[in-house]
Amino acid sequence: MSEFRDWAELLRVSALFTVPGDVLAGAAASGRRPGAATALAAGASLCLYEAGMALNDWADRDEDAAERPHRPVPSGRIAPGQALAAAAVLTGAGLGLGFAAGRPAAWCATAIAGTVWAYDLRLKHTAAGPAAMAAARGLDLLMGAVATAGPRTARQRPSAGHLPAGSSTGATSATGATVAGPAGSGAGLLARLSAGAGAGAGPSAGGTAWAVRRALLPAAVLSAHTYALTTVSRAETQGGARGGPIAALGVTAVLGALVGTDGQPGAAARWRRFGRAGALGVSGVPGAPNTPGGLGRAVLAGGYVVTAGRPLVHAVLNPSPPLTQRAVGGGIRALIPLQAALAARSGAPVSAALLAGLVPVARRLARKVSPT
Repeated sequence: MSEFRDWAELLRVSALFTVPGDVLAGAAASGRRPGAATALAAGASLCLYEAGMALNDWADRDEDAAERPHRPVPSGRIAPGQALAAAAVLTGAGLGLGFAAGRPAAWCATAIAGTVWAYDLRLKHTAAGPAAMAAARGLDLLMGAVATAGPRTARQRPSAGHLPAGSSTGATSATGATVAGPAGSGAGLLARLSAGAGAGAGPSAGGTAWAVRRALLPAAVLSAHTYALTTVSRAETQGGARGGPIAALGVTAVLGALVGTDGQPGAAARWRRFGRAGALGVSGVPGAPNTPGGLGRAVLAGGYVVTAGRPLVHAVLNPSPPLTQRAVGGGIRALIPLQAALAARSGAPVSAALLAGLVPVARRLARKVSPT
């Protein structure tokens, strides 16, 4: 039992519940119901995440010996070679599951693995560190989107049981480089994903390229949160830095407002386009407010802001190591309501509800095993 707890601490199992939401939010953005390929992508995501946890503790073993001697590797409970071997095995498993989910998902899994290893071994203590972590989260969501979409023909359409997404993709092209760029893949990866539907996909509006475009904005949202969180985490052992928590608070507020809305025009714009009925939100008028799931989406967005924002406020007022660590832990847990809100915004209330159900489970497990 003691050895099991040691590995649970090394792999931060309490943070595992923040991982499948990336893929489910991506699947929601694709406009299709999750399937077997989605499950394979989620498995790949979990393996690659845990590989990063094991590799992180192996790479930081000397630093942790001074700052966190209680960690499994510096305390001698797990040998450094064991941690490195676990990272290698989990990376191989993640890549295998990614390839099984299809060629576009394989490209994403490969990019995520490369980003994780580059971050832990080289980039963590450089200016590119937060960008690398942000890229990994964004790519994780894209992997869920392309795995779920798969190759499709022009006659195939999103599932009738999947509500149309309220968000517009017209402004997401500018975020594409932000999501994929830090991974070192840039436009090349997006080009491969777009071509991943294969020759048989044809000029479909619902294939892999379409899923990528739909998923760029949600991926950028996750990347922005992760970038801010990683910036705060850099001071969690020393404390004393208020700049990171202040910036993260601003990012949290902006993202909460973004995911809490459906991206539809306001009352004035609806009046100009659809007259009095549109301004009043009459059912059936495009852009009408109070659409199904609107309240749930707002609640999830509020939960995200509270979960991430409250410990950040404490860290701003007193940037001590314990409060900064709590802010990092709160930011990790806040990923779940953020992912759920993104799924609801894309028109997938079932996925959003499933993810929301993970929030209390993750909170209880975090009391036993630290997510940081």
